[in-house]
Amino acid sequence: MKHLMNRVNKWNVSAALLVLVFFGTIVYYQTHKPLPEGTSYEGQVFQTDDVDFLYDLSFKDHSGEFHHEGRIFKRINEMIAEAEDFVVIDMFLFNSYYDGDHEMPDLAGNLTNALIKKKKSNPEMEIVFITDHINTTYGSHPAPEVQSLRENGIKVMYTDLKPLRDSNYVYSAVWRTFFQWFQSEPEDKGWLPNPLASTAPDVTIRSYLELLNIKANHRKVVVTDQSALITSANPHNASGFHSNIAFEVGRPITGDILKTEKAAARYSDGPQLPDFQGSKESGGSIKVQVLTEGKIYKRALAELDKAGKGDTIWLGMFYLAEREVIDGLVEAAGRGADVRIILDPNQNAFGSQKMGLPNIPVAAELEERGEENIRIRWYNTKMEQYHTKLLYIKKPDKAIILGGSTNYTTRNFEDLNLETNLWMETPLDQEVNQEVSTYFNRIWSNEDALYTEKYSEKEYGIPWLKYIGYRIQKLLNFTTY
Repeated sequence: MKHLMNRVNKWNVSAALLVLVFFGTIVYYQTHKPLPEGTSYEGQVFQTDDVDFLYDLSFKDHSGEFHHEGRIFKRINEMIAEAEDFVVIDMFLFNSYYDGDHEMPDLAGNLTNALIKKKKSNPEMEIVFITDHINTTYGSHPAPEVQSLRENGIKVMYTDLKPLRDSNYVYSAVWRTFFQWFQSEPEDKGWLPNPLASTAPDVTIRSYLELLNIKANHRKVVVTDQSALITSANPHNASGFHSNIAFEVGRPITGDILKTEKAAARYSDGPQLPDFQGSKESGGSIKVQVLTEGKIYKRALAELDKAGKGDTIWLGMFYLAEREVIDGLVEAAGRGADVRIILDPNQNAFGSQKMGLPNIPVAAELEERGEENIRIRWYNTKMEQYHTKLLYIKKPDKAIILGGSTNYTTRNFEDLNLETNLWMETPLDQEVNQEVSTYFNRIWSNEDALYTEKYSEKEYGIPWLKYIGYRIQKLLNFTTY
């Protein structure tokens, strides 16, 4: 009997080792596999004088009255109207679901109407809309706005995320083994509450299982034959009052930005995207370059590594969690750079309370590390988010600007999500530099309203258990940021 028990125990140990090796192999491959061709892209450096900075801001004035300045989607709708040959749009969140009590701007509906109006006025024009399956809650229901586009002759593509590397790698190894074969379809009847909004249709358990992979096409790009726009803003009604930024750039970089979208369409078996036929001549004093995925990370680190005495680093960020960026900010301050950071407190998500992760513990860490050159302010959010993703380094003779869809987190930086940013190097006398400088000084100094608060004036507490939870989340990458 004892001999039999020993054999059983050996079989159990052997079986456990085989299971660990099996799942370990899946984890390793799915976190190191080759990226789809054309992703993690570093484009050509073009020169131009045609760059515009746009931003949306929500704030309370000194009397306490709420205001929202919305410019980005007004301009996007104008770009659609001005297009002559084609329109290609890639947007992460695109729906009208909202749980709150406030009347929100109808960003999704207005964009839908602008595209349909353009298609009806010019039926031969190529119009393509690319988005993420989050808008169908991963197959549980149709996305009404997307359906309207399709019914009016506009080509629609949902990005295939399976070829991308896994971010929630422990869970995704299990999902790929057992659950990926049983995806939801819109005709399936959901019975669980929708995790995105109570007003959205119920979902299946299969959609929840896919959602837990926590990966996305997080891009926010508009390309026409006239210009291109890269932004941090979503056409999502629940995001209607978020503060965001955007850069519109003229030709010839349009062709390079189209290349990044063609790559996503190619590996997602999507429609063929139009070619850019305009002039590719480059000229002007502003250097511009499109960067996607991990190339954004490398550029951000490289620019921080070069910053030092005489430079001012401005960072406006929704999520700040990437360790090398945090270290880079501290090291730049140690070299004498003046570092000014504006963060969202991560307390609100579409009307629901959040835990303050990751920004509250990260801000506390930056304060504790004690560099006197680092100053932090919280954006004074209420029902909305400071959803900006913008790095601006002002040097004595030029400025570096890096802005777009990318939060400074592992998921957004390390070739896991799809992301698009625009990098610029500009003389100080260029209008785009002056606009970005004015933007940061306006909200830092509270020039005409109560935009931001000093870290010390609104120090959010974080219990030690929550901090430990944050560190464990970072270790396992089991986060929503």
